[in-house]
Amino acid sequence: MIAPPIAVRRLKKRREFLYVAKGRKAVQRGVVIQARRRDGNPHCSIGFTASKKVGNAVLRNRAKRRLRETARLLLPLHGEPGFDYVFIARAATPDREWPKLMKDVESALVSLKPGEPGDRAEKKA
Repeated sequence: MIAPPIAVRRLKKRREFLYVAKGRKAVQRGVVIQARRRDGNPHCSIGFTASKKVGNAVLRNRAKRRLRETARLLLPLHGEPGFDYVFIARAATPDREWPKLMKDVESALVSLKPGEPGDRAEKKA
């Protein structure tokens, strides 16, 4: 049976990004993904960011476009309802080969699933 698609909304305000930054993170060569459960919301929220370390505006925009596309493809498969995700571009993101970037995002999302080893939220409960 195929799972229903996850309702996704965008993180837009700084305080939303700061909230997610206090959660878990997964670091890969092409991307850093932060995740945190948000109580009371059945949907999934995502945000994207790229610092000036990634490069000039053209490279930062390219990196965010690539991350948006990976999120569009992989979040319905590996994302969890009720979680907020922030995708952070790294210096390698704009030029990373597409299959490798997809693999980076997929492995990061899988490692952030609840109940995985190292899940601080599950240990406290």
